Amino acid sequence: METLMVDRVQSSLRLFMHRNAIFLCERLCAEFPSELNLQLLATCYLHNNQAYCAYHILKGTKLPQSRYLFAVSCFQMNLLRDAEAALCPANEPNTEVPNGAAGHYLLGLIYRYTGRRMAAVDHFVQALSADPLLWAAYEELCVLGAAEEANECFNDAAALRIQQQHLSELSLQKLNTSNENRGPSSSVSMDLGDTSPRQSKQLHSNNKREVPGYPHGIALAANCMPSNVAQYDTPSPTVTQISGVAPPPVCRNPQIYLNSVGGDAPIRSNINAAIQAPRRKYMDEAKLRKVSGRLFSDSGPRRSTRLSGEATANTNFSASQMGGNGVNHSSAKLLGGYSSFSSSKMTSAALRSVIVRKGQQWSTESFEEGRRPEGFDVCRGDSMATASSDTSNVADGRCFEQDTTGGILAHDSRLLSGIQNLLGLLRTLGEGYRLSCLYRCQEALEAYLKLSEKHFNTGWVLSQVGKAHFELVDYFEADRFFELARRLSPYTLEGMDIYSTVLYHLKEEMKLSYLAQELISIDRLSPQAWCAVGNCYSLQKDHETALKNFQRAVHLDSRFAYAHTLCGHEYAALEDFENGIKCYQSALQVDERHYNSWYGLGVVYLRQEKFEFAEHHFRRAFYINPRSSVLMCYLGMALHSLKRDGDALKMMEQAISADKKNPLPMYQKAQILLSLEKYDEALEELDQLKEYVPRESSLYALMGKIYKQLNIHDKAMYYFGLALDLKPPAADVAAIKSAMEKLYLPDEMEDL
Repeated sequence: METLMVDRVQSSLRLFMHRNAIFLCERLCAEFPSELNLQLLATCYLHNNQAYCAYHILKGTKLPQSRYLFAVSCFQMNLLRDAEAALCPANEPNTEVPNGAAGHYLLGLIYRYTGRRMAAVDHFVQALSADPLLWAAYEELCVLGAAEEANECFNDAAALRIQQQHLSELSLQKLNTSNENRGPSSSVSMDLGDTSPRQSKQLHSNNKREVPGYPHGIALAANCMPSNVAQYDTPSPTVTQISGVAPPPVCRNPQIYLNSVGGDAPIRSNINAAIQAPRRKYMDEAKLRKVSGRLFSDSGPRRSTRLSGEATANTNFSASQMGGNGVNHSSAKLLGGYSSFSSSKMTSAALRSVIVRKGQQWSTESFEEGRRPEGFDVCRGDSMATASSDTSNVADGRCFEQDTTGGILAHDSRLLSGIQNLLGLLRTLGEGYRLSCLYRCQEALEAYLKLSEKHFNTGWVLSQVGKAHFELVDYFEADRFFELARRLSPYTLEGMDIYSTVLYHLKEEMKLSYLAQELISIDRLSPQAWCAVGNCYSLQKDHETALKNFQRAVHLDSRFAYAHTLCGHEYAALEDFENGIKCYQSALQVDERHYNSWYGLGVVYLRQEKFEFAEHHFRRAFYINPRSSVLMCYLGMALHSLKRDGDALKMMEQAISADKKNPLPMYQKAQILLSLEKYDEALEELDQLKEYVPRESSLYALMGKIYKQLNIHDKAMYYFGLALDLKPPAADVAAIKSAMEKLYLPDEMEDL
């Protein structure tokens, strides 16, 4: 009964029938109260987004898997101290972090959000070391600015670790598969009649041993049969898992096979101990062929089988396109590919379906070729005919070894090739993402262009390219790539908050409104959607409504740093500087490298004329993003306000060199030169600036001010008039008119 209920709970979870899983699992825990069953119930609640239920169920539990699930529920409830205590108990300092790489990753997140950067980096490194394919850990290291180069992380040593992990998992899954697919015999049925559930439970509890790293803390019985706990990971219950009787193994000499695939010594010895002499009594040759066919030729739902097949498919399908790092395309070819993508009638879904079909075809062929099921069955059939002598057993072992060794070696070579191709792809993606997080955006773009066309034309990569162009203040290119990402993956929300800001800067009111409506229709509970709505209202100068929408994004995800920053911008626009500072500080508590918040704090302090504070915060932002022309310019403005004009001019020159299309540092440089009474140099700078922004009213107002200082009143009046014709803001209109009225009163002229 317990095994059946566990199986049905797992089946409901796989089919996303969470309420049914919770109901059945509650009955399971009532009938068979145990901590393992409580783990399953907590898992059901976590799947149903009810972390508070899992929290109360697992509070005080001690098993490693229980502690991990309890920590997950605490993390989702933002109880970070409780989560840390569950993973690292204070009274047990030498306790291992449960669930290996996943546990270290979760602990790294906890340390990151509690402001302990070095500890977070250490645990992310440990997680990546334990599982080189844990991309999320490398991503967090990039966000913290502590990631090594991708070539160092995804190297040959990582490939070897992945291969060893995969082979060990494969051997364990084969043992589970062989145990599940054994048919019940008459003697087993008779034993079942004499075995009560309590006796069965005692058999399991007496013969369990822990398997390190196995999911859910599963234990295996001494006879290599999974206990009822192992049903958490198996699709269907078997009679042998209820009884304590082990049916005969499928293989005549399984030790040879386990040696070839990396099984451990205790399991081999237990299997050999379970081999019974009168095997033909339990299973005839036809049944043996049928079972072996399922075990070694099935391309069904087993994860290890799919992985080996997919690795083979990727290796064969992309061999002509991928080099050492997985790509061999020129930038020109890629640019042509994605620039003409919109005119192609073949959608990304069609492309993916073609690849999947090819992958499945290659997977089946390579899998059958590697395992050679026909030879293996014949060998076992012949050995069954002479099973009465010990000599036949030895001969059977040799036959098994001869037929499988070649297939296993071929499988190992294909597996290693697939791992190397996968790591080559991760090296390219990882290096691009690392450079983006370091705001070396031009280098990041060059890294992404090394990808093959099929990987470049994906929503995630195109969004990353769009973000890189956004950081380079190239809003038109950012708009183009985000639009391509939306076309390929209209359901993807990652990066759409940045896209809405791009449209805000481009003043694309209609496109921004359309984007916001689409995001809301896709997921009303996503912070990105409400950031887009807030940017819509902010573009319309309705800052109060914009603020409400940004606050809604914060409520939906308190760890979404950009939403906090946008709230701060709106408070600053409303001149509520106190609340604005609080919002910026909240963003920095989530991500201390979020330079936008350092910049926002600097702007607030600059407007409050707290120039020392402004210079400090601009410098912190500049330290994080040293290639930003805007940050250089504002740092120069703060230095100018502190009367450090020499340093300010150097910073403005650096800002102009960083981005020649940015008019702000040129304008501010002219302002500094005017304060130093270097009028000719200031006018020369403004003449160059006219080529970039010919319709900027403040430019002509400043030129009028300089000519007024030079007592060239006719030119001063001319440029003041040009500034008014360009319809400046109301405040500037009043200042310009006042300057025109007081043109001949130099001592009383007010600053513009």
